[in-house]
Amino acid sequence: MNVAIIGNGLVSLTLAKVLVTQGIYVDFFSDFKKKEINKSRTIGISKQNIDFLNANGLNLKKLLWKIDKIEIYSDNLQNEKILKFHNHGNELFSIVKNFELFNHLTLSLRKNFFFNKKNKNVKINHKDYGLIINCDSNSFFTKKYFFKKFNKEYNSHAYTTVIDHKTLSRNNTAIQIFTKKGPLAFLPISNKKTSVVYSVRNSEKIDLKKSIEKYNSKYSITKINQIFNFKLNSSNLRNYHYKNILAFGELLHKLHPLAGQGFNMSIRDIKLLLELIKFKHDHGLELDNSICKNFENKIKYKNYLFSTGVDFIYEFFHLESKIDNSIISNSIKFLGKNKYANKIFTSLAD
Repeated sequence: MNVAIIGNGLVSLTLAKVLVTQGIYVDFFSDFKKKEINKSRTIGISKQNIDFLNANGLNLKKLLWKIDKIEIYSDNLQNEKILKFHNHGNELFSIVKNFELFNHLTLSLRKNFFFNKKNKNVKINHKDYGLIINCDSNSFFTKKYFFKKFNKEYNSHAYTTVIDHKTLSRNNTAIQIFTKKGPLAFLPISNKKTSVVYSVRNSEKIDLKKSIEKYNSKYSITKINQIFNFKLNSSNLRNYHYKNILAFGELLHKLHPLAGQGFNMSIRDIKLLLELIKFKHDHGLELDNSICKNFENKIKYKNYLFSTGVDFIYEFFHLESKIDNSIISNSIKFLGKNKYANKIFTSLAD
């Protein structure tokens, strides 16, 4: 029972690791050139998803930095706190560095008996595999079958870096500030380092160092590392599969980074896909396009609703910055003081 995976990103590597852990043979088609990873990028992973990944062979404990509080601030209230999420000292989610997770997955797969790496330039016949999972936006299959999407351009860029600072005894609070130019996040990755992501609207060029100095009230910064930036957009694929070829990862859904949910959505996709593959595998059935059909029927509407919800959060705070009024922030602040409402917000944040 062989599965082909096309692509060389975090989602394709994670999916490959989960499948080989279940004793499923994976032919992994990727570029043999060394992949350059932005070392300032981080991802947040919910506790439930971490438990799933660890149960499927990833062993992420040494890579994770646990977050037990989230604080939300608004520029329209003079940078005043409007929400605070916590779970009585328990972990809300964890932060992992992209490049560390990429290297960890690559090394763990390299000598795995069920894993076979192949050059992506080799022509793949869809009849040679029961299931082909395409995670590569530049592959032949993408250009031919998976180009119809619901796209949204934010006319924005994300600026990322990592700041070094004096040691904090507990650097476990993630901070999100809704500034007039866009959301700015401080995401701890150790007691001495914190990742910064600033999503700036209208493609306005900004001095990230000055922005960090303006909004930082917590860290004694000793160094601001290399700054990267990339364009922001969101998309949802119209059709998830063609015959036995399944689109996956960012091909299915791409989100604004303010909620940090892109990778979490892909892990939830992996969970469902694993269930469908295991059912066939455990019952001695061949993999076929019924997996693709079932996957699309069960997850597509959920992914669309979730990504639309993230976009709503973005537009919600964007509206306040455009009307230059603090009524939205004050309303949320008022609701956040209610224990029941805050519990709902905490659940949504997770």
